[in-house]
Amino acid sequence: MSRHVVVMVATSYPRFPGDGVGSFMEPIATSVAARGHEVHLVAPWHPAIRRGRVERGVHFHFFKYAPVASLNVFGYAQGLRADTDLKLAAWCATPAALAAGWFKALRVAQKKRATVMHGHWVVPGGVIAALAAGRRPLVLSLHGSDVYVAERHGLVGRVARRVFRRARYVTACSDDLRTRAIALGASAARTETVPYGVDTERFAPSADARERVRAELGIGTRPLVVSAGRLVRKKGFDVLIEAARLLQTRRPDLVVAIAGDGDLRNELTRLAGDLPGVMLLGNRSQDAVAELCAAADVVAVPSVHDEFGNVDGLPNFALEALASGTPVVASRVGGLPQAIDDGTTGLLVPEKDARALADAIERLAGDPDMARRLGTAARAHVERNFGWARVAERIEAAYDVATADLPLS
Repeated sequence: MSRHVVVMVATSYPRFPGDGVGSFMEPIATSVAARGHEVHLVAPWHPAIRRGRVERGVHFHFFKYAPVASLNVFGYAQGLRADTDLKLAAWCATPAALAAGWFKALRVAQKKRATVMHGHWVVPGGVIAALAAGRRPLVLSLHGSDVYVAERHGLVGRVARRVFRRARYVTACSDDLRTRAIALGASAARTETVPYGVDTERFAPSADARERVRAELGIGTRPLVVSAGRLVRKKGFDVLIEAARLLQTRRPDLVVAIAGDGDLRNELTRLAGDLPGVMLLGNRSQDAVAELCAAADVVAVPSVHDEFGNVDGLPNFALEALASGTPVVASRVGGLPQAIDDGTTGLLVPEKDARALADAIERLAGDPDMARRLGTAARAHVERNFGWARVAERIEAAYDVATADLPLS
């Protein structure tokens, strides 16, 4: 392996320790740094940022692009309306943000003598990284919403195609995302599926967490189903609430707790209004989500294709739940079938099928032996296949290929 000086360009990253926004980005950056590479992260400034200049080997470089804090709406999951379309404010902020990001990334790359540029999300992080790269090799990592926006908007799609042509290597978090990226112009030979990892120390079985969470929620020993994520259409929380409605006569003791916030909060609150067993918990820190997973009897990941075709690549929450040793019920969409072996490490159900989801939840809630078997197998599966150290090794290999003196194909 070669030692690289890497400039990562991202539009989301945990703004403070424990922040749930872009939570997967921190272990990507820190695990690459832990392998001896010099990592510089270029990202938009945000008023909530509480970061030192260097943390766990990652050097931070934030760029401002708007004169007042309220206009800084670029990145950190602020620019998409319910994760389906760009908000007008985000469209308006994009030119200034791209220019400021390009200038910051270029200065960092030049000053630190970067050997590789690493853009996260083909648009916009990949665009900024490509503009700043010059003759430096470009690696892209795809996380889901970027490819969807490129598919949906002609102008964005054309920009994405140009960035893909410029890239020397591309990683995607699921096979589905890889296939869609190739359709947008990524090189099949140099586009690889690299699923996310999971922190198996933070997300782990915990009897203490089970007691604390249940006391906090006031539910005692009642069966608890947990889900988490941004409250956007592709997460399928409306399907989970409908499943809870179907279960209210069959399992009136069942509690469904959903952690997260987003544009659909009011709509989901209305849907759950007459269901006393459904709780919308709002945003929770990563540590709090870990405790929720450990406290649950079942974790639900009801992802769907939304009305525009947007779908999760591989929700990191699914891997976190598997690592917690809690049985998982998930939709058979996106990258979820890659992570969950139906009947062995969890249960898969058709997307948007509230009845199938309800039946699977009831099955696990009523069969502790099966739930224990699936949870134990899931934990072992994650420990073998989804460690962040392994992800870092594969990203490092992508850097080595990208920096080799080989023609693009």
